[in-house]
Amino acid sequence: MATPNRLPNPTATSTGKPDWLKVRLPRGEAYERVKHLVKELKLATVCEEARCPNVAECWGGGTATVMLMGEVCTRACRFCHVKVGAPPPLDPQEPENLAKAVKELGLEYIVVTSVNRDDRPDGGASHFAHAIRALKRESPKTTVEVLIPDFQGVEASLAIVAEARPHVVAHNIETVERLTPSVRDRRASYRQSLDVLRSLKDRPERLYTKSSVMVGLGETEDELLETFKDLRSAGVDVLTLGQYLQPSQYHLRVERFVTPAEFARYQQLAMTLGFLYVASGPLVRSSYRAAEFFMKGLMEQDRTARGESVA
Repeated sequence: MATPNRLPNPTATSTGKPDWLKVRLPRGEAYERVKHLVKELKLATVCEEARCPNVAECWGGGTATVMLMGEVCTRACRFCHVKVGAPPPLDPQEPENLAKAVKELGLEYIVVTSVNRDDRPDGGASHFAHAIRALKRESPKTTVEVLIPDFQGVEASLAIVAEARPHVVAHNIETVERLTPSVRDRRASYRQSLDVLRSLKDRPERLYTKSSVMVGLGETEDELLETFKDLRSAGVDVLTLGQYLQPSQYHLRVERFVTPAEFARYQQLAMTLGFLYVASGPLVRSSYRAAEFFMKGLMEQDRTARGESVA
């Protein structure tokens, strides 16, 4: 089969990342407060673990992404810097401790994610559900988004999470179908991720769903468009698109740095398909302040429609 045509990389030189990927060091009173409390409360945040370039924007705006179930994953995706191996037992107090910490932080929006825990009978779904319920009890005005693994596509595990009623449930497809076998662990198939998203959207809880795609791995624009169409056919409401960055020399290399103008075009293409919102840019990540601000607005509209206070 012929290799799809790829656009040349305008920045594939020894000079490193292009200017549009350079960010200022995080600072500010709100950022420093969250940083201090995160350390004091011993929260594992993706913001720090993944060295997210948007940490100042998110922490300064009352948003954070925390990781449940330890820091060791049972899968070995080739883009991810998380440790791989045999994870330790779950901490049964973690969901309650997380809820108390979020209440103390006073966060407006919390994203709860995790490593893959294929060693667990339900993939860790019940642990997620416990955390969701605890968060909603302790911080009823905080919008709760969960970014979940695929739970090997097991409907019963997906139901456990959905029945806890997070405000938003996300699952990342990560890349186009052709590249999935070389980018993700063999247990994380493209079609399985689509089935997970479709199953969540079809459930009676009527949850908002979200997914994310990395670019710069060698995909073509036509392949991206097909991925957008597949995600919309699965009922995905919100899409985020961002540049893949190689976390170490042992991970997949960046094939191309996508320009801001191209990201703007991708956003326009995706929006024509009917997504409620598309965040697209070099520094956009699956947990992204602008998308979360939009989702928070949707939650407030929903509460207003039900006659609930949003103050």
